[in-house]
Amino acid sequence: MSEDELPPVVRGKRGAKPSGKPTLKTIAQMTGLAVTTISRALNNAPELAQETRDRVQKIAAEIGYLPDRAALRLKTGRTNVISLVLEPDEQIYGFGSSLMAGITEALRNTPYHLVITPLFRGVSPMEPIRHIVRNRMADGVIFSKTESFDERIRFLIDNDFPFVSHGRSQYSEPHPSVDFDNEAYAYAATRRLAQKGCKKVSIVLPESALTYAEHLRAGVIRAANEAGIAYEFSTDVNSFSPSDALRNYVGKRARRPDGPDGWICVSEVSALAVLGALNDAGKTVGQDVHVVTKQSSPMFDAFQPSAETVHEDFVDAGFHLGSILLRRISGATDDLTYVAAPRIGWRE
Repeated sequence: MSEDELPPVVRGKRGAKPSGKPTLKTIAQMTGLAVTTISRALNNAPELAQETRDRVQKIAAEIGYLPDRAALRLKTGRTNVISLVLEPDEQIYGFGSSLMAGITEALRNTPYHLVITPLFRGVSPMEPIRHIVRNRMADGVIFSKTESFDERIRFLIDNDFPFVSHGRSQYSEPHPSVDFDNEAYAYAATRRLAQKGCKKVSIVLPESALTYAEHLRAGVIRAANEAGIAYEFSTDVNSFSPSDALRNYVGKRARRPDGPDGWICVSEVSALAVLGALNDAGKTVGQDVHVVTKQSSPMFDAFQPSAETVHEDFVDAGFHLGSILLRRISGATDDLTYVAAPRIGWRE
């Protein structure tokens, strides 16, 4: 029997609680395999039989084995950690949890673990990135709210540190990224509102520094010009503004004689504020005015069936973020970008 073939577990040892912290040697004693084979099995080495890997990993889980990350980092320079930087607000409507679900699926059957690094209010977005890189807290990092010329991207490229951004930048150098085609979304939404008879459309854009704000703007302008209708962009507020500020702005515009009769929203949260303001202004959505919004949660339809929606799949985005980052860590340099096309399916 070769070393890579797993013999029966040593009788009387499996299931017995090991004394002290379980190690690779503990598992080796329980299986009769060499420590190097145990290490390869836990790291899913493809040259080992799947049955061997599964059984070793099962025993490791049963006895509570955890790798010594400090020793791993000293030996290999790796931590087997992926860091996802999230702001507290990014948990709204499950954005963060959806990304995490997709990323963890991409990390399934790999030695990597996902760790959340919080970005607190009032703290520069660069702070957690510098901390991760300088202290080698992870093998790669994922972050969102990407700006056109994002200093995080510049810093990570200059330090040759693996990363993938949720959102694109305008740097001439290609870099790993995952995005939703917001220009295509805004174009389709504007065309839809024109089809519904709208004469002027408005969109509450995200913060102007974010790359996708410009993508949305370009889509609205192109479609409105083609359809021969007017358009406007929000002033004084953005899609991340407090709901009260959004409702106040939209309410004032809706009450004016030159107010928009079509609204485009970039998230469910901002859409709820827009719809509430239109209702307060005495407008009937679907008759007096029309609304199109991006949607990521099925809950939205239960509350606002009068708005038309285009789905943005954050679980899918998370999966691509994780997959691309793993490829970047392994040394790949090509095909490290992904842009999801909106799936348009308007109501009859």
